Amino acid sequence: MEIEKQQTNGMAVSSLVLGILGVVLNLIPILPYLLGILAIVFGTMGKKTESGKGMAVAGTILGGIALAMKVVFWLFVIAIGGLNY
Repeated sequence: MEIEKQQTNGMAVSSLVLGILGVVLNLIPILPYLLGILAIVFGTMGKKTESGKGMAVAGTILGGIALAMKVVFWLFVIAIGGLNY
C-alpha cells in the first residue's frame, strides 16, 4: 500500500502568509499596500485548485482587511489633522 501525499498549493500558502504579514505590519508606511494586494492576487489564483482552497480564501480576506485597515488609518489621520486649527 502506498500512501499518497497531497500537494500543498503554493499560491494559497503565499496568500495566507502575505495576508497575515499585511495585517500585522500595518503601521509600516508602504508595506501593507504591497502585501495586501499580493495576498489578494495570490489568493484569487490559489482558489482555482482544490488543494489549499481554504488558505487561499483566508489569505484573500486578510489581504482585504490589511488594505481596509490602512484606509481607515488614513481617514483617522485626516480627521485628527482637521481638528487642529
